[in-house]
Amino acid sequence: MWNALRDRLQELPLVLAGPILRRTDAQAITVWVAVQSPCTVKLTVRQTTAQGATLGDPVAQGQRATVAIGEFLHVVAVTAPTAPQEPPQSGVLYAYDLEFTATEPHARSPQTLQQAMTGTLGPTPVISYFPHQLPTFALPPETLHQLKIVHGSCRKLHGNGYDALAIADELIGHNAESPGDRPHYLFLTGDQIYGDEVADPLLWALSRMGNTLLGWEEQLPTSFPVGTPGNGVVPQTLKPGQRSQIAETHGGFTAGVAGQAECAKSHLFSLGEYCAVYLYAWSPVLWSLPLPTAKDMDLHGKAAKQWKTELAELHSAAHTLWKVRRALANVPTYMIFDDHDISDDWNLNQGWCLRVLGKALGRRTVQNGMLAYAVFQAWGNTPDQFVDQQVGDRLLQAAAEWSTSAGTDLIAWSAISSFLGLPTQTPTTGLPQMRVDGDALILDRAADALIWHYTVRGPQHTIIVLDTRTWRGYPLTDQLTAPPQLLSPTAFQQQLVHYLEDSTAESAIAETDELTLIVAPTNLFSLQLIDQIQYWNIHQNEVYKNDVGDAWNIHRQALANFLQIVFSYRQQVLILSGDIHYGSAVYLQYWQASEAQQAAPNSDQPERQQTGQSPEPHVLVQLTASAFKNSEAKTRMVHTKLKNVFPERLRTWVGWFNPVELQETTQRVWLRWFGPAASPKHRRPEPPDWHYQTQWIPRQPAQTPPWGTMIEWLAQPPRRSTWRSRLQNWIFGLWRSRWVQEGREVVGRNNFGVVHLDASPQATRAVVRQDLYWYAPWEGGQVVYSRYEAPLVNQPGLTAATAGDAARAALAAPTHSAASSVQFYPSQSGE
Repeated sequence: MWNALRDRLQELPLVLAGPILRRTDAQAITVWVAVQSPCTVKLTVRQTTAQGATLGDPVAQGQRATVAIGEFLHVVAVTAPTAPQEPPQSGVLYAYDLEFTATEPHARSPQTLQQAMTGTLGPTPVISYFPHQLPTFALPPETLHQLKIVHGSCRKLHGNGYDALAIADELIGHNAESPGDRPHYLFLTGDQIYGDEVADPLLWALSRMGNTLLGWEEQLPTSFPVGTPGNGVVPQTLKPGQRSQIAETHGGFTAGVAGQAECAKSHLFSLGEYCAVYLYAWSPVLWSLPLPTAKDMDLHGKAAKQWKTELAELHSAAHTLWKVRRALANVPTYMIFDDHDISDDWNLNQGWCLRVLGKALGRRTVQNGMLAYAVFQAWGNTPDQFVDQQVGDRLLQAAAEWSTSAGTDLIAWSAISSFLGLPTQTPTTGLPQMRVDGDALILDRAADALIWHYTVRGPQHTIIVLDTRTWRGYPLTDQLTAPPQLLSPTAFQQQLVHYLEDSTAESAIAETDELTLIVAPTNLFSLQLIDQIQYWNIHQNEVYKNDVGDAWNIHRQALANFLQIVFSYRQQVLILSGDIHYGSAVYLQYWQASEAQQAAPNSDQPERQQTGQSPEPHVLVQLTASAFKNSEAKTRMVHTKLKNVFPERLRTWVGWFNPVELQETTQRVWLRWFGPAASPKHRRPEPPDWHYQTQWIPRQPAQTPPWGTMIEWLAQPPRRSTWRSRLQNWIFGLWRSRWVQEGREVVGRNNFGVVHLDASPQATRAVVRQDLYWYAPWEGGQVVYSRYEAPLVNQPGLTAATAGDAARAALAAPTHSAASSVQFYPSQSGE
């Protein structure tokens, strides 16, 4: 089978995945691509005219040789620096082309992008929206009200439902000729792949394709020392659907614990498998080689049914991959990992680190997953880290050396571990080494390890992308499963304070007002029911059951530090997050020190009530978009009007810094603590240092974009016509009806978000909008979007002419106190 697969690679095009447009700004443009033979890739960027239809002169050029990850897998992120005297401009469409020159002897002449993407198998690729057949893009606009950011997370190929990322292609295509209307960024905010939850038919292909692409079979250790050659097993001997026990016993992984063995039944282990899954997730090329059916595998009964179900979902994803590929080629794309990019619960708590990184197979798997992430995702985020002699370049060299040695070069393997930032092992126990960082423990790492967090700067905005997986702060207690700080004290300084100070200084020098957005892969705030379940899981010591510790608000000290740091530098901030498998918007207002006293939920404030004056709060808007393709029964339930019976209430919290304490309160509790009749027994000795309120922004009724009614490219399953099927369709038709599906708070079906601001300079207040796009179940193949609107703080550069009916109504709504807070729902807790 392996030799047959090697022979069939010749029928596939040179380009296996890509091109994907990566980091793009006025200084340089980077494009990522994966090919099956070594070559030098030349990138040429051209300005266009006639609304993108006519190609002009080159404005940037660059080239780079591919890196050999395997015999038939060569990857490159090629960067074209722009001319400083004539940098690319906002409001202009640019096109780019790639030229592939083989470095092997007796190779054929250079190939154009279209030639390199065309093989004897599969249809002719479509990568452009214009007759010239080249991908195009636009730089972010000079004004905030034209900025459009697409974001989303959690894309499991066999997840339930149609792939929402394919809708992004429609969004770009219908605005392709207008640089101000098409998306300017695409942020993939975590779980781009699922290393733990893999469909059985896909794992069957990944093991074989991975070995073929590498040109060798990786020896996976079981109870043997990490990196020992000649011991262990090869991936193909670990069958699909039968990996749960080895994943937990030999790898220490927690994806299958708590009675969920099926979540790790086809866990990825080898480098080849991790690399291959990216090719299957981003490109239709390898899908030209068909996956086996249940009959081919001689399966029967329950096993055959499950194989068929997973195969159907995989085919659904493959059907729209050509649109996903085109979308990724035509918008600057940025990525950051979450846990499933490696394995469920990755670095969740100190206990997970000890149980996984202390086992040979666990450490090998994590290193393989992180190496694949570095090559396929991180390289394009921060290409400057991968230029000559930088840490990323040395990592690529070590990866090539390790692959060339067929996995036997232990020096290269050790170097890879160091460059990825994996902790060294304690010689006596084999456990990962940790060190103290302030009031927490962190994984020890080499000083020159790769940096996964980064920023993206625009004309009037800064986007900070956080690494909340490898810089966690674990409590200094004996409870190994205690919830961590998602950023340790050092990480707070490096990832937030450093960037906020820099952008503040630059803004002051340029005399411009910036909008700050922070990509936080996991939510700051989640549904109250989820919080209650997680607190119960902590009490029962079942933290791996529901990812206890991944939400910021579970570790209150870390959340308090986050808010204090952010609002020390910014009056307002937008948070882009994912992870949770539903989309929503949460509005937070925050008062510091004396402001907290003025805005307290205390009705005994006659002076302020008479004057009507109140402090302007700091504002944080959490915009969540999830999942691209992984909706679940529980998220589809809260998507509907059933959730309206238990709406999220307005919540008020007060906090202190010395020591750090966070406490939910109501007006009754506040009066008991600080009111004139408070007894000495209950009175708090110090007023709060800060105070904040959170409320959930209501989702507006679903709207259909002009292009969303007739979706010809979406695969529609055949409908049965028996009386039983007609009865089932009638019953489920009631459930799928628009009335039932128009819930109040969240979008629980496959979705992604488009964030944009109404911030034109005429009026008094800006409004941020998030449109969540999803497939309407009441009309097969119809695309709709649900809008969320929230007013922002009054400040120059962020004012708006048309705030929209919902925002105006929110601003005019009564509040729970004399403070100038926005209230989207009536209070239900007595605040």
